[in-house]
Amino acid sequence: MSKNSIGLIELGSVAAGFEVCDEMLKASDVELVLARSICSGKYMVMVRGDVGAVQASVEAGKRASGFSLIDTFMIPNVHESIFPAFSGISKVEKLNALGIIESFSVASMVEAADAAVKSANVQLLEIRLAMALGGKAFVTMTGSVSDVRAAVEVGAAVVAAKGLLVNRVVIPNPRPELLNEMI
Repeated sequence: MSKNSIGLIELGSVAAGFEVCDEMLKASDVELVLARSICSGKYMVMVRGDVGAVQASVEAGKRASGFSLIDTFMIPNVHESIFPAFSGISKVEKLNALGIIESFSVASMVEAADAAVKSANVQLLEIRLAMALGGKAFVTMTGSVSDVRAAVEVGAAVVAAKGLLVNRVVIPNPRPELLNEMI
């Protein structure tokens, strides 16, 4: 199984989250990446697999979610730097320019991070998904000023298209202390 595709369903109910997760796993041959409650009483389920399997899994989850569905996505060829950024293990010695995109939803943030890293030569540092954030999410990235500006604009546009953009920031020459706060 080629595992280059991911899908996520974000729900407004923890109980529905368990049911949707079960339906998604039963629907096709996918690998469960994560399923957990997140801030504000929401729940998210992310699966990984080949395009057809992830698509079938997400569709099954959407059908099972009822009124609890907040947001969803399916990314056919996810960028390989997405997974280390979920863990916050993408470490750097020095920040060049620093870019941050902030969203009201987990799903839109993952889509934005993928679009941003595919659009310019940036390194994702972290994708923080709704933990201790009141249900919001953010991504941080570094690279040259022009690459970070371009990536932030592309990613922010993805979130803004869903009406979920909180903010976007590019810091051209961040102080070194900011890196310590991110570790």
